[in-house]
Amino acid sequence: MSYFSSTLGMEPGGDRQDPARPARAEPGRWPKLEAALAAVNRDLTATLPGQDALVLMNVPSWEPEPRTAVAGDQGRVAEDQVYVGMPDGRWHGNAVNVCDLEEGDPREPQDAMTVLSVVAEAAQETVMELRRQAWPICWVHKIGLHQRPAGTTADWCGEETDPGGPPVWWCRGGGECHDVSVVGELAATLPGKQRRALRRGERERGGHA
Repeated sequence: MSYFSSTLGMEPGGDRQDPARPARAEPGRWPKLEAALAAVNRDLTATLPGQDALVLMNVPSWEPEPRTAVAGDQGRVAEDQVYVGMPDGRWHGNAVNVCDLEEGDPREPQDAMTVLSVVAEAAQETVMELRRQAWPICWVHKIGLHQRPAGTTADWCGEETDPGGPPVWWCRGGGECHDVSVVGELAATLPGKQRRALRRGERERGGHA
């Protein structure tokens, strides 16, 4: 697991970022990761009012230069790591990009559902560790949810492959496992009072735009 706290280069108009230090990922560099994080941030906004959106943090490789192919290395190169972090630059958990590339490998997973699953899990670890609370929560059973393939059973093994459907927030409360919502669509599951408050907040923000 990783943990880092930095505000380097975060202030608008500040000094140029040190390329050797962690910093927010350049917009557009990780399109699949950005799309997945946007979905997860919808769930964050819906369930944790007042929490600012999570960001992608780029963490340079410990090696000063990317590795080139050497005998027995199979053409691997060291890739900068990307984490899901808080707006202030802190994160917790695993990287969400492919960090040890074979020659010709893409830097991002190619399957959008795989990307969404990886980003949702990383976001959950960051939020739970740094806010010291379970997230997200099942409104019915009042316990923390887990990111799982749709239709997961109680005896699911993490090494089992996803059949191809979108990842869901899953609850094992009440003696029966159940899917709560597809990742990115938690707002639709909110109790009426919270759902109305969320819509009211969205209208107010729209009016101030």
